[in-house]
Amino acid sequence: MATRLAHDSSTPSATETPALLEHLTGAQSLVRSLEEVGVDVIFGLPGGAILPAYDPLLDSTAVRHILVRHEQGAGHAAQGYATATGKVGVCMATSGPGATNLVTPLADAYMDSVPLVAITGQVGSQSIGTDAFQEADIRGITMPITKHNYLITDPAKIPQAIAEAFHIAATGRPGPVLVDITKDALQAQTVFTWPPTMDLPGYHPTTRPHSKQIREAARLIRQSHRPVLYVGGGVIKAGASRALRDLVDRLRIPLVATLMARGVLPDEHPMHYGMPGMHGSVSAVTALQRSDLIIALGARFDDRVTGKLSTFAPLATVIHADIDPAEIGKNRHADVPIVGDCLDVIRALNEELDRTNHDTPLADHTAWVEEMDRVRATYPLGYPRPESGLMAPQQVIERIGMIAGPEATYVSGVGQHQMWAAQFVRYSRPRSWLNSGGLGTMGYCVPAAMGAKVAEPDRVVWAIDGDGCFQMTNQELATCAIEGIPIKVAVINNSSLGMVRQWQNLFYDERYSNTDLHTGHETRRIPDFVKLAEAYGCIGLRCERPEDIDATIEAAMAITDQPVVVDFVVCPDAQVWPMVPAGVGNDEIMYARGLSPVWDREE
Repeated sequence: MATRLAHDSSTPSATETPALLEHLTGAQSLVRSLEEVGVDVIFGLPGGAILPAYDPLLDSTAVRHILVRHEQGAGHAAQGYATATGKVGVCMATSGPGATNLVTPLADAYMDSVPLVAITGQVGSQSIGTDAFQEADIRGITMPITKHNYLITDPAKIPQAIAEAFHIAATGRPGPVLVDITKDALQAQTVFTWPPTMDLPGYHPTTRPHSKQIREAARLIRQSHRPVLYVGGGVIKAGASRALRDLVDRLRIPLVATLMARGVLPDEHPMHYGMPGMHGSVSAVTALQRSDLIIALGARFDDRVTGKLSTFAPLATVIHADIDPAEIGKNRHADVPIVGDCLDVIRALNEELDRTNHDTPLADHTAWVEEMDRVRATYPLGYPRPESGLMAPQQVIERIGMIAGPEATYVSGVGQHQMWAAQFVRYSRPRSWLNSGGLGTMGYCVPAAMGAKVAEPDRVVWAIDGDGCFQMTNQELATCAIEGIPIKVAVINNSSLGMVRQWQNLFYDERYSNTDLHTGHETRRIPDFVKLAEAYGCIGLRCERPEDIDATIEAAMAITDQPVVVDFVVCPDAQVWPMVPAGVGNDEIMYARGLSPVWDREE
């Protein structure tokens, strides 16, 4: 919905539609502005300060409003919509607590570079600063977690603010923008004009990489003997997956894709060595640690990838390409910094390598690839079957991925189930995997899945959630049931806060302080997820035996007109492996408990 504004200049061209001039209220001007930028759905919850906007919204034939049960759900749903499509997601809330309930999804979107516009009502302009009823300085509160934000007290400025907000959210490094509008500005009369004149001095994101840096990067790539492509979510956000595959096929060197880049290259591609990081594959972690050149594209050297930073990839020269110059050199020194959009960067690299390949051929990477193939074969992802006879959560998630297939969209909460979903579902296309990466927000899954299903109603959408995360935002099942949004929810029910319990098991002498949720106890399930689903107007199913997994998933797949919740009661002792414990280097990666390290860097 934001592509219409992506290349706007501050002055409309002569070929644009003549300006629209109408006498409207500020609220009507807001709705018209949203229609003009192409908004087709808003997730929101009305209240006093934003109420004037809800009246003209009722008359809009272009914009669908979806009434959520909690403003946090509105924000995460807008994130799911945006991540699944690449378009700008929109959420709306009233002042005070309505606006502050959006803080978590705004922070989440900021960390994960999700294009989002949040519209909030504010108390009347004369009341600002008086501690009026439901007043909160949401602009000040969200300043550190938005790309930009606005406080609008003049109704004439609403169209310009909306146009700029969508442009800022969608261009450069995507992110959230907040537009806070006072109630009197929404109620006052104004003249609506479109298109507005955008005035954004200083906001000129660099998209085209410098040719000198591209030449130097190509030179290093041709000379290196153990290069690795380290690919982050920025490649997906740039729409550069096809160009990336061309680069991989040209270079035939190992690629590792971060948690946020799952699906950027099909998992079945022979040069894909998995996900790096704390719970990444041994082959991906090893590739980075042993490399002599890291080609980082749209990745930010996050602590979950690097482990102890001083020990990360000690022999590697670094090429770092990112559209956000603040990321380059922030954590790891970049020998070749490249500021630019990943699509433009990868295309430029492909062209430069083509142009110079005859004069300076690539180094022979055969031995390097064979070495990494051996590591991948020696340490494959896997999981043990529980001796208790209970279901392995990894098996449940793996079978969901196999039965639903690569065209489905998979959304996760945060914790063990998130890591298992990243590890054991096979991803073949970009934007098929949605999760909260940087902020790690429990409660993200159900509303984000709802937003993804609204964005792409013809796709199967599986929300793979934990019993802890699910209880934070499952009220949005009511929204799904009423609005006809038939998501499928797999609750991986281990009756505990699983990732916290794993750390207590490994590092706190098995002292399980406050991690038992009592959700999987046969005699007293609190709550009973099947009954809860039915109370919300959904279909509830339960699976407790390994031999019933496939039949239960297929039963859920057969239901296409209602939301489905499946309570998968799994083994509480399952753990996520591999693992790099916090605070140590990636050399200390553990393939299973008691096996550390899996390789010796001096070999």
